[in-house]
Amino acid sequence: MPVKRVLIVDDSPTERFFLTDVLRKQGYEVITAESGEQGVAVAKQEKPDLILMDVVMPGLNGFQATRQLSRDAETQSIPVIMCTTKGQETDRVWGMRQGAIDYLVKPVVAEELIAKVKALS
Repeated sequence: MPVKRVLIVDDSPTERFFLTDVLRKQGYEVITAESGEQGVAVAKQEKPDLILMDVVMPGLNGFQATRQLSRDAETQSIPVIMCTTKGQETDRVWGMRQGAIDYLVKPVVAEELIAKVKALS
């Protein structure tokens, strides 16, 4: 299934702007959410083709939101790539255990992100 619509879940306006800009320049439709809770709700409503999930957010963090999405029949088929400052191997392993399919450490390199997105199509 080709990736056309990407949901970015990040509490940082700067990160949302950067990721949105990178993806839109490559022709992707982008929707955003500012929290884990909002990300889960938007994913259920909009059914994006891919979710880019931050980890460190107030309230529902990215690990918890990814776990909810991967265990919900409505959203479990949507791939999640973690995009976070948490770069320890234990964080990466934990993110994958929650249901993420890949893991990027911030600052995200635009070319690397686009390569991972294209690889899903």
